[in-house]
Amino acid sequence: MDKVLGNLGYGSRTELRKQAKMGLITVNGEIVKDSGAHVDPYQDVIEIAGERVFYRKHIYLMMNKPPGVLSATEDRRDRTVLDLLDEKDAAFEPFPVGRLDKDTVGLLLLTNDGALAHELLSPRKHVPKTYLATVEGEVGQSDVEAFAHGVELDDGYMTLPAKLTVLSRERRNVVISHISLTITEGKFHQVKRMFQAVGKKVVFLKRISMGDLSLDESLPEGKYRELTEAELKLLGASL
Repeated sequence: MDKVLGNLGYGSRTELRKQAKMGLITVNGEIVKDSGAHVDPYQDVIEIAGERVFYRKHIYLMMNKPPGVLSATEDRRDRTVLDLLDEKDAAFEPFPVGRLDKDTVGLLLLTNDGALAHELLSPRKHVPKTYLATVEGEVGQSDVEAFAHGVELDDGYMTLPAKLTVLSRERRNVVISHISLTITEGKFHQVKRMFQAVGKKVVFLKRISMGDLSLDESLPEGKYRELTEAELKLLGASL
């Protein structure tokens, strides 16, 4: 029991032992004072201080990643997206599925389901990812056509075809273009490098979808929530 509850973030084994001795843990309505008792987390009804414990093997989180935070599990200098998680969710040891640059915001999936993460990131699957971007420079039809054929990056790599849509333009000191871009791969700094290849600079970047899963726009930057069953099905349909 202490292993099940510990994995769910309800406390250390020492803390759970104390709670059990205090009579705060029940299994199927019966007080269990031995925190090492055997339980079936999928069948038994476990409660702590009257709160039902729901066990699950995997966790699936949608985060609206804020700027200035790394899409990594740990870093010596900067905060990572895992630092934004509550203790109970961090106990599942989720990791980000793919990466968003430090200054990029938007949809980030975190899970401990390695099989799903592998499928979503597999180059063979070509799972589409859509971004909104603000670009310095006048993005036009020639860029749309270039992206549709694939552009050569600074290291000589030729990207797969991508769908570029110009949403609007405005004039400040320079022309600013607002665009959406859907790519089906995930090379290092790919969106920024694609625009660099056509002589333009991305100044703001936000991912809004991954496969059929879209960012919940009501989710503030830096916040997250668990995926709904419907969203999980949408994610699976993308594979």
